[in-house]
Amino acid sequence: MQDHLKGIRVLEVAQWWFVPAAGAVLADWGADVIKIEHPVSGDGQRGLVASGLIPGDNSGVSFMMEQSNRGKRSVGLDLATERGRKILYRLVESSDVFLTNFLTPARRKLAIDLADIRAINPDIIYVRGSGQGVRGPDAEKAGYDGTAFWSRGGVGQAITRDWMEYPVMPRAALGDSIGAMTIAGGIAAALLKRERSGEPSVVDVSLMGTAMWALGADLVAADLTGSAMPSFDHGSSPNPVVGTYGTKDGRWIMFNYLQADRWWPDLCRRMDREDLITDERFKDAASRYHNAEACVAELDAIFASRTLVQWREALADAEGAWAPYQTTPEVLADPQTEANGYLPEIEVNGRKVRLVANPVQFDETPLTLTRAPEHGEHTEQVLLELGMDWDEIAEGKKDGSVL
Repeated sequence: MQDHLKGIRVLEVAQWWFVPAAGAVLADWGADVIKIEHPVSGDGQRGLVASGLIPGDNSGVSFMMEQSNRGKRSVGLDLATERGRKILYRLVESSDVFLTNFLTPARRKLAIDLADIRAINPDIIYVRGSGQGVRGPDAEKAGYDGTAFWSRGGVGQAITRDWMEYPVMPRAALGDSIGAMTIAGGIAAALLKRERSGEPSVVDVSLMGTAMWALGADLVAADLTGSAMPSFDHGSSPNPVVGTYGTKDGRWIMFNYLQADRWWPDLCRRMDREDLITDERFKDAASRYHNAEACVAELDAIFASRTLVQWREALADAEGAWAPYQTTPEVLADPQTEANGYLPEIEVNGRKVRLVANPVQFDETPLTLTRAPEHGEHTEQVLLELGMDWDEIAEGKKDGSVL
């Protein structure tokens, strides 16, 4: 945990991954993030292991909750009750940021919409994460990573090739995680503006907008030219050293030699094919462009002659940009992962668990993390900090408005 947001309180009324993961990033940076959960059901993501939708073991560790909720405090409140809402409003009074992904009808029903929260704390930064944005005909429709980011935002179609029988499916929480970092950055900017001008902001980030940002090159090109950015299948690339090549053991290597002429001689030497340096078909970028199919075929045969381990050794100190297509276990074991502290360790139920750090590091210092809270774990602590006494808390527990 860093201390850049020390003294900042974030009140989170959100579920699943997209917006809660933004709260986790803010907690990483030192903010006091109070997560409000329903006393009975809690964050819906807590039930994913039990439902069988995500893998789990018998250790009691929910990796989905840990990754997107580490470092927070959980308070169980039923916002549909008058008591629960009043307690929430007391928390609003002392908060700097109100963070939510509840749809507009739910916010209105629970009286936690912008006007409701600003009436209590005019200086609060109000943050909404949505599927398709806060305006337009579908502003009030639900949106998840797979629909608003991957499908409607164009990412899935951009990655899927025409010859595939089915579209490429998304990985879990991919767009959610990108969107969460975007929300955290927006909040940081809003906090700076408020400090300098005294004016609080309303911050909006949608999964669809996040997808469009990630797909910016394709969308701008399509808008300007009237056609999509070209996609080159294997063998058709105008630059044969920007692409993937298969190894003897069925693995893949990606080359991204944008300055092709600069790196071509070195690559040929590492392939033990110095003859290709002066080969009239391949000697420079123009020649390789006009003979791309033959060049790719030559490279295919060369890379298929050795295993990935052998190519790792041959290319180890090459200056041109290349990388193997790594499996998740390989990423976990990558020496860069450990050297940069990308997988800080926490302890959950006596078990050591590694989480993925958010990609921002301050002052060359890797993150240290604390685990995600249990459902309602900090209810009493936070309510006592508000000045409530044990009798008031007991009354809330009795009527079910407080966990």
